[in-house]
Amino acid sequence: MTAESELDAAAPGSETAPRWKRILLKVSGETFAGNQGYGIDPDVVRRVAAEVKEVVERGVQVAIVVGGGNILRGSQAVGIERATADYMGMIATVLNALSLQDALEVVGVTTRVQTAIEMRQVAEPYIRLRALRHLDKGRVVIFGAGTGNPFFTTDTAAALRAQEIRADVLMKATNVDGVYDSDPNTNLHAERFSQLTHHDVMVRNLKVMDLAAISLTMESKMPILVFNLNIPGNIVRAVFNSPHVGTLVSTDN
Repeated sequence: MTAESELDAAAPGSETAPRWKRILLKVSGETFAGNQGYGIDPDVVRRVAAEVKEVVERGVQVAIVVGGGNILRGSQAVGIERATADYMGMIATVLNALSLQDALEVVGVTTRVQTAIEMRQVAEPYIRLRALRHLDKGRVVIFGAGTGNPFFTTDTAAALRAQEIRADVLMKATNVDGVYDSDPNTNLHAERFSQLTHHDVMVRNLKVMDLAAISLTMESKMPILVFNLNIPGNIVRAVFNSPHVGTLVSTDN
């Protein structure tokens, strides 16, 4: 079977069994901006919601961690004290979480937003056992505000939440189709890896996630799938048995 036919076999609407029963999907803030470069593109959010809906309807439990780089990235804020800028960035992630919640609810997916910084009028505070109960009931749980602490990225938040909810995999949605040995946007001969170990990532200093996130996932043997979210249907393909989507980082290959 060719790579193309493998993708078709795992395309939306197919009946293949899921690779994982409970996933933690990390969506970067830049994804929400689409081609605009800033802010929230409703078309992108609706597309992500439609794919998440299909995954949920086929029996997979889904939790999501969202970034906020489309609005404000604390580490890049100029003229603002770093801790304050990071808190501002955490609030930006909540804006994205609420936009994704709205898009999911519109298509009939019951959703809960939980935030690491309390803002009870718009979201639940993060409570691990409550999140697990929501997942068991088939609800999508969206985690906002990162870890609630400055100096930690949303990648680290994703690694932490994935362990706390006992996810089977951390799926990192990016704008490239996996992990490369160099930047594929500047090096036409960059090599894409189909599989790696956590140790490989650290030794080669590959830009998969920050080192804190890689350390957390390596310690708990949490697999990471890095894949391209910009290709329609890739969330479904990644969950439903297409080995040609993305790069899998695991303890053993």
